[in-house]
Amino acid sequence: MEQGQTYLATENVGKLMGKYAIPCIISLLVGALYNIVDQIYIANADYLGSFGNAANTVVFPLTVIALAVAVMIGDGCCAFVSLSLGKGDGKRAGNSIGLSVLMAVISGILLCAVYLAFATPIIAMFGGTVNGETFALSKEYFFFISLGIPFYMFGQAMNPVIRADGSPKFAMASTLLGALVNIVLDPLFIFRFRWGMTGAALATVAGQIVTALLAVWYLFRLKSVRLSKGEFRWDKGVAGRTLSLGICSFLSQISLVAAMAAINNMIRKYGARDAVFGQEIYAQIPMAVVGIVMKVFQIVISVVIGMAAGCIPIVGYNMGAGKRERVRRLFTVLLACEAAVGAAALLTVEFLPRQLIAVFGSAGESVYYTEFAVRAFRIYLCMIVFACLNKATFIFLQAMGKAVASTTLSMIRELVFGVGFALLLPVFFGLDGVLFSMPVSDILTAIVSAVLIAVTYRQLSGHASPKAAA
Repeated sequence: MEQGQTYLATENVGKLMGKYAIPCIISLLVGALYNIVDQIYIANADYLGSFGNAANTVVFPLTVIALAVAVMIGDGCCAFVSLSLGKGDGKRAGNSIGLSVLMAVISGILLCAVYLAFATPIIAMFGGTVNGETFALSKEYFFFISLGIPFYMFGQAMNPVIRADGSPKFAMASTLLGALVNIVLDPLFIFRFRWGMTGAALATVAGQIVTALLAVWYLFRLKSVRLSKGEFRWDKGVAGRTLSLGICSFLSQISLVAAMAAINNMIRKYGARDAVFGQEIYAQIPMAVVGIVMKVFQIVISVVIGMAAGCIPIVGYNMGAGKRERVRRLFTVLLACEAAVGAAALLTVEFLPRQLIAVFGSAGESVYYTEFAVRAFRIYLCMIVFACLNKATFIFLQAMGKAVASTTLSMIRELVFGVGFALLLPVFFGLDGVLFSMPVSDILTAIVSAVLIAVTYRQLSGHASPKAAA
């Protein structure tokens, strides 16, 4: 495998990025479809509507917690394996994969147990008590989603490992097949059998099981190593380095959960003070709408993360091989592509908000639903270009092995700015303050990102010491 991956250090960086990033983008987009497809079908079911949408919004951050742990393991392993193979150390690469399998299985089972044991207080913590109907549907959906958490986490953790092994197309195909199962079963369970939130959750879990089983199948056919009992031996150094390389991915996701919890609770609090949304019949609308806006943002950010994450094996290998100029060129290409994606997304949300909200069943809702949705899209995502560049910077620094810089930047964005402004701005601007928290956070983070990008460019050009951007 060490010889087989030498093309990472010689092939055109643009071509390499396309080879690795496109399957990764498709994998993440397909993964995002699980929750998005659920929400689309739920919204268009006349017996669920905005109440079901709000319930989906409540549960969504709880699946992100599972994803946070999974990507910490998987992305960390991906970076560790790529760096190790670039140095010609296949033994430690194999040990990282073996330990990642164990950590994914154990953490999935533990989180499932916690969710089932503390479902009611957890749902309340994420704003599920906005009204009685939303709370009931949230509990129903959350119970079955929790049962699928071990499968979901295993599949998500192994996906970047499979990419690092040189099989990005298989990683994409396994995720795609799982999502197709969900897409096929959702309308059957929700509309034909009328199983409601239970049906949506069961369709999702079925797809996650398929992806997990395909990951297990692949682990017996790894190209870089052959897993044996020795690879599953606990090695504190390997485990620690693997998790440290993935900690940025974890904190990026988990801090996003903190921001979503703050947003959901501010929506519940200040929505109750609004002349319209303070009425019981409309109380779920702001939460449902913001959830939809987040799903659209998730589609965009899946492309952004896919491009950056697809570069991880390339960056890791070239950093390990000492080819810093190639890493610099790749960074330039990546930032340009991310800016283009952000610009396209900005034009869409600013000029086509009504069309976007229509996909999520606005036809059967009140005029207040559509009016708030249009405002939410135009305000919440008005700085999406900066959001795209920020996310790319987080991941690229992580791929270079700069866990401290990457983690610090991610924490500043999601916890300091994301949670801070979500709690502060509504005090002065009510519900609109919740919407303004996103663009304000992205602008301020972009300033910090610009400094780190400049330092990283200098380092990769040889004008600064390797420690300068760490």
